[in-house]
Amino acid sequence: MTTSITDSLPLPRTAEVSRNTAETRITVKVNLDGTGQAALSTGIGFFDHMLDQIARHGLIDLDIHAVGDLHIDGHHTVEDVGITLGQAVAQAVGDKKGLRRYGHAYVPLDEALSRVVIDFSGRPGLVMNVPFKSGMIGTFDSQLAYEFFQGFVNHAFVTLHIDNLKGENAHHQAETVFKAFARALRMALEIDPRSVGVIPSTKGSL
Repeated sequence: MTTSITDSLPLPRTAEVSRNTAETRITVKVNLDGTGQAALSTGIGFFDHMLDQIARHGLIDLDIHAVGDLHIDGHHTVEDVGITLGQAVAQAVGDKKGLRRYGHAYVPLDEALSRVVIDFSGRPGLVMNVPFKSGMIGTFDSQLAYEFFQGFVNHAFVTLHIDNLKGENAHHQAETVFKAFARALRMALEIDPRSVGVIPSTKGSL
């Protein structure tokens, strides 16, 4: 009897994580083998738009609801969504058997171009070079993009390199970053048909 990739997958690769603090109340549901469906509510319109890019271009179903202290600013909400999403992805991905592990993508939008490379290494690390041309994108503080990704890598246990190579419009810069992140994530999370059931590391664990 032949074993297919589907038979070997730890399906469903889903998770639900909640984070409740004095600053935020957040629930994140993920399906890593989804179709890009999203239900998003963070109270920050542009941030919801960026999370939608992760779902749509990463083919990950995302359900994210956050209530935060936006009367102060968006920092706690954005950072804590990154943390909670990272926890959910780590839980859903499991032991990483058969995972491609690495992913990369270049994404353009008009004059902007970004590159993202990710490794499900088990070691959190972020290198991000994005010289945003504006401090605010709608009601979204562009500095918070870094806080989102830092929260994500710390709790998904991934190494992430983000570079905006070109861009004059901050909206375009951010959108290329989030879309490239989504595409790189999609690649890394795919099951390698040549390595089903095998942890992609010479150490034997990640």
